[in-house]
Parts: sequence; structure tokens; C-alpha cells
Amino acid sequence: MLAIRGALFSTAKNCSAVLGCRSKHTLPDLPYDFGALEPVICREIMELHHQKHHNAYVTNLNAAEEQLKDAVAKNDVSKIIQLGNAIKFNGGGHINHSIFWKNLSPDRTDPSAELQKALNRDFQSMDNFKKEMKAAAVAVQGSGWAWLGYNKKSKLLQIVACPNQDPLEATTGLVPLLGIDVWEHAYYLQYKNLRPNYVDAVFDVVNWKDVSERLSKAQ
Repeated sequence: MLAIRGALFSTAKNCSAVLGCRSKHTLPDLPYDFGALEPVICREIMELHHQKHHNAYVTNLNAAEEQLKDAVAKNDVSKIIQLGNAIKFNGGGHINHSIFWKNLSPDRTDPSAELQKALNRDFQSMDNFKKEMKAAAVAVQGSGWAWLGYNKKSKLLQIVACPNQDPLEATTGLVPLLGIDVWEHAYYLQYKNLRPNYVDAVFDVVNWKDVSERLSKAQ
């Protein structure tokens, strides 16, 4: 027990050093105008989603990390553990949305030859991939995400659903390539309770160039 306690405090001190010198997280700019994805996703949703929801994750993540820094300095192990959920939730929200904005584009794009080959290999066809991705997104209970991820061990593509704002790589080990946000704030103003319609429409604005680049970097 003393050894574990000593290791924890040693890790905490290293964490404190990192937190003390890092800059705060910031809200990334959208790579397009709020209304650029219309009619698939309306301007009002995009503005609220980015300016309110994503911004809140960034603000709360910075606040949680400040509290963590203070807790580490005080060797308050209980507080350090308590802050884990806030950092996971808000950190995940920041990570997920930062990927999501780049996964979308108002411009028509196509998968690279490498990505298309992988989709055909692991899902038989693009249409079948979309069918399986949609099924995962629609099946999420409550709020969460559907992800296309790359498994570095098997070198295969996988579709996974994550609850809430759980970040894909930190919780599953898969490298995120394409995410579909199925929290209601991502679609309800426009699609109401018709989540399947929203998911179908999102495929029309997927930035396959970005997804292809993520696969290339992951391999």
C-alpha cells in the first residue's frame, strides 16, 4: 500500500509540473461558415453546437484541470480521483468535437484509394459501411457517438459506439477516423426525433479527404 501511495504521489508531482507550464485549451475555429453545411445541418444548429456546447466543454475542461493542479499541489488524492470524471467528460467533448468539425465539409470529397480499399475489405462496400455505421449511430441509447476507428493491432477498420463524450482512442484504443455526433443538440432543432434521417444526411457532408488523411497517419 505504501508503495502504491508513493507511486501515486510521484505521478501527481509529474502531473503538476506538466499542468503548471501548459497553455489552456481553446475553442478551435470552424473550417467553414456556420451555414456552409445547409441544408444538411442548419446554421442555427452549427452555431449553437460550436459556440455553446463545444465552448462549454473547453471552459469546463480548463476549470477541471486548474482544480486538478491545486489538488495535486495539496496531495489531495480524493479530489484528484473525483476530478477524473469531469476531465474525461469535458476532455472527451473537446477531443470529439475537434475531430467532428474537420470530418465535415461543404465540398464534395471522395475517399482515397487506400481508404476505399479498406472499407471494401472490412465492410464489403461503401454502402454496407454506411448501413453498419448508421445502425451503430441510431442504436446509441441516450447521448453518444458512432465512430469509424482504426485498430493498430489488427490493422482493420472497426465501427464502435461510445456513450456520452467518451473519447474513442482513450477508451477503446482505436484511432478515430470518422465520428457522428448523436447527442440531440447536434440535430434536434432540425430533425426532431428522427435521428435516422439526420445520420443519412450527414453522409452527404462527410469530408472523406480528412478521413483518408487520418487513416494514412494512423497506419
